[in-house]
Amino acid sequence: MSKLNLEHLHSLAGFVGAALVDSDSGMALGMTGGAELNLELAAAGNTEVLRAKRRIAEQLGLNDTIEDILITLARQYHLLRPLESNGALFLYVVLDRAKANLAMARHELKAFEKTLDFG
Repeated sequence: MSKLNLEHLHSLAGFVGAALVDSDSGMALGMTGGAELNLELAAAGNTEVLRAKRRIAEQLGLNDTIEDILITLARQYHLLRPLESNGALFLYVVLDRAKANLAMARHELKAFEKTLDFG
């Protein structure tokens, strides 16, 4: 049985919403928060961002993996973090830019991935 509890992400400074997303289908497998935005639509749209970056990296011959993608808006940060343990999945997190600590959020997301259980 899988354990997809994303509630711990609420502790991130400036947390707005989060989703665990299947990058093949664009479907959100789990969501939390996000009352002020449509997380399902955002997850699907950001799947295209991740796919495009992967495609370009491959075409450029970059023999590397994406650690995360940051989209900076005037009021928000949007972080896409492919899972090290399962490249078909990524964490999508939205943070309030005025309240967020981006370096800590990136660090905490990396640690959070280790708590996910797909067994």
